[in-house]
Amino acid sequence: METVEANDAGMRADLASRHLAGALRARRKALGWSLDRAAAETGVSKAMLGQIERGESSPTVATLWKIAGGLGMSLSSLLEPAAAAGTHPRRAAELRSRPAGEGMLVAPLFPFDARTGFEIFELTLLPAYERLSEPHVAGVEEYVLVVRGALEVLVEGSWVALGEGEALRFAGDRPHGYRNRGAAPAVFHNLIHYPAATR
Repeated sequence: METVEANDAGMRADLASRHLAGALRARRKALGWSLDRAAAETGVSKAMLGQIERGESSPTVATLWKIAGGLGMSLSSLLEPAAAAGTHPRRAAELRSRPAGEGMLVAPLFPFDARTGFEIFELTLLPAYERLSEPHVAGVEEYVLVVRGALEVLVEGSWVALGEGEALRFAGDRPHGYRNRGAAPAVFHNLIHYPAATR
């Protein structure tokens, strides 16, 4: 049984790596950018971008956020193909194997949908984890809803404390961040809405 699960996990990781490589290459070429230009716009080295495009690297979510922001695209479009129309149940527990930095787990509950302009993630911050995010493209709004635990969100230079069941909306096109100063993991849903001009 463990061998089957390991094989399934390996196949999912391989598919995710191939999707990431193709999505990054396609977006860079659509913009008409060289790897040098993409590196300058994203803050990610040319060597790392080349490795990702060849499927030789599994970057952290922090690196993927930089790439998505620099290329003007959604994070989930790098993680998996666009959502198909219709009703499709998704289980966060099965999606948490996405590349994440130490201290953070990411589950793309609903990948970016160009029709609606949003994507929804379940994020889990382990105790003492802090993530500072670069601004997204102009007009992006973020909505945060705490599901379990407590976290703080950096908005307009100040940390705002949120507990279970509390929510916050803020401009995602400015510097912002998330941190967990508690002793237990903080789990929250993060809806990111992109303006029509970026779809």
